[in-house]
Amino acid sequence: MLSLLLARQGIAVTLLEMHRDLDRDFRGDTLHPGVLEILDQLGLATEFLELPHARMQTLQFYSPDGNVTVADLSRLQTPFPFVTMVRQSQFLEFLVDKASQFSNFRLLTGTKVHALREESGTVRGVRARTLDGHEVEIEAPLTVATDGRYSTVRRLADMSIQPSAPGIDVLWFRIPRTAGQHGGGFLGPGGYMIVLQRSDEWQVGYVIVKGSFPQKKAAGVEQLRAELLRLAPGLAASVPHLTDWNQIKLLSVDAGCLKRWHRPGLLLIGDAAHVMSPVGGVGINIAIQDAVTAANLLTGPLQTGSVLDRDLQRVQKRRRWPVRLVQSLQAFDQKHLIEPALKTSGPYRLPLWLRTMLKLPGLRDIPSYLLAFGGRRVRIDRHLLGGD
Repeated sequence: MLSLLLARQGIAVTLLEMHRDLDRDFRGDTLHPGVLEILDQLGLATEFLELPHARMQTLQFYSPDGNVTVADLSRLQTPFPFVTMVRQSQFLEFLVDKASQFSNFRLLTGTKVHALREESGTVRGVRARTLDGHEVEIEAPLTVATDGRYSTVRRLADMSIQPSAPGIDVLWFRIPRTAGQHGGGFLGPGGYMIVLQRSDEWQVGYVIVKGSFPQKKAAGVEQLRAELLRLAPGLAASVPHLTDWNQIKLLSVDAGCLKRWHRPGLLLIGDAAHVMSPVGGVGINIAIQDAVTAANLLTGPLQTGSVLDRDLQRVQKRRRWPVRLVQSLQAFDQKHLIEPALKTSGPYRLPLWLRTMLKLPGLRDIPSYLLAFGGRRVRIDRHLLGGD
């Protein structure tokens, strides 16, 4: 997204991708209304929504205490009152295709950074190596690290995140979807899982106590299936298709934020700067908001050829508090909603604070807004939309 926005402004951009293509299995397949609004500003939303996708307008929690609508996006003032489930590889290919229409955009696949080019303490680009072993050196006035929670660039820059200690991990897998089934959040004694529609499948995130995966695996996949059906009996036709641990991926849940997102000539955004919990599925959306903010604030300096450290500091200042707000709310939900469900073996009731909030007109739309836009609604500045 950042490459596309900068290329539209005539700025030369080289995008490095360590794999040969984008056709991989990603976890973040939910694009929220805030991202669709950004695509709409670029005139791309209609074309994007022609890609195969599913939509979710409400998020419901199902529990022994009854069913509760936690978020209803139809009440928000937005032309896109829904979450879109689309393969992230298709979304990335869509953006790359649009960026490739500009001659000043270059994509290097199968190319992994292994060193930073530095002059007098300022990053001036990167050194990379292709999968074939060829060395590539790129000189640039600004290097932006968007390489995720295990960021290589962050490590090379000797910058470290002090993670918090969430008490959960997630088992991530897919099962077939059949007629009459419904997705949502399933919350009950001893368990929590989120079930999202993805084409003709369900994408399932089953939450477990952090560090308990070896015990889960030792108990066998049959026991796991029994736990899933206890939470969601309506998935009885689908759960038996989960037959092997090779179908399941463990997502170790971490969260944290760099104290400083930048060094002279270097900016970190997305999970490279702030590792997000999977709660709410907002990670990719927060990262795109980072990218748009960076484009808004850095296009001018890049066009003049002089990006100062204070310019990078402005990006962090604009984005840090919305990120920290979302992380704080994720941590609150984990501690006061999800973890109690995992630790309860007897009757389970949704917390009083949640049931009360969802009944009050002034408060009930807060979860919907946070799901749709994160801590702050982000838009592309008008001066970047004046034409290609």
